[in-house]
Amino acid sequence: MNKRKKCHICNKNTGKIVIFCSDDILFAKNSISYTHEIVFISVEKIRLEILGLSSSQSQAGSFALVLGEEGRNRRLPIIIGMFEAQAIAIELEKITSNRPMTHDLFKTFATAFAYNIHEIIISDLREGVFYAKIVCSSNGAFRRIDIDSRPSDAIAIGLRFNVPIYTYENILSEAGIVLADEDEEETPKRKTQEKERKTATNLKDYSVEDLEAILQEALAEENYERAAKIRDEMNNRK
Repeated sequence: MNKRKKCHICNKNTGKIVIFCSDDILFAKNSISYTHEIVFISVEKIRLEILGLSSSQSQAGSFALVLGEEGRNRRLPIIIGMFEAQAIAIELEKITSNRPMTHDLFKTFATAFAYNIHEIIISDLREGVFYAKIVCSSNGAFRRIDIDSRPSDAIAIGLRFNVPIYTYENILSEAGIVLADEDEEETPKRKTQEKERKTATNLKDYSVEDLEAILQEALAEENYERAAKIRDEMNNRK
């Protein structure tokens, strides 16, 4: 069950409903009348920051967008297309294009009709595909609306409105990569393992211990695309 999207009847006799939601929509319990008893449980959001973009070494026209958890060493790499990477890079560098790009046009349209963008949420991960939501409201309305979006488009738009980016713990736990605090000393055993890893033809040939080691190597080299593939292989073995 996706706890951020669905309600669950806990007790059929009492009709009690539990709703999992983020802190910013808990106001609903005081502003709406219900025929059943409602229990609201907050799902904590984790704020992310953009750490960088790197070009794909295996997929032409693709880029790795690297997000990081604020104040911690967890990283969330997401593979995006060339156009979206360009839209994000232009805004990060504060470059003004001669003609408005699609995401600039979205901002102009939203501003003209008094739509407010509040935050971007990397909201779900299904079968290796990330999903996002643009949280907005219209003309100062109290009610907020979630718009489905690809993470790349949502982040490109969020940057133009200067709003925060969030995700949830379950997504970071499943798809996040933890950076090692410090490198281990190189020992003869580690040298032997390194030599054995270089002879492997694909990730399925590695042991879990080897995968963890080459994951840290990929992170040290800022090869986030390879790191994401290694992370997926490790998750598949759980």
